Amino acid sequence: MTTLLKQAFAQAEMLSADEQNVLASRLLAELAAEDDFDCAITGSAEKLSVLAQEAIDEHRSGESQKLDPERL
Repeated sequence: MTTLLKQAFAQAEMLSADEQNVLASRLLAELAAEDDFDCAITGSAEKLSVLAQEAIDEHRSGESQKLDPERL
């Protein structure tokens, strides 16, 4: 366990039981969301590869445009 995580858990131990449960629920939800995101990215690697190749092809053929940050 990292030093920072140990510090976070040490501070969490000072919370009430209800606050600890809320914090634990939020942490577990965040970890689950990370897993869901990782699975979604892993499952779409081939689709992303196809899209990347299409973008490269469009750029090479002169169909791409520079991004204008003011229009975002």
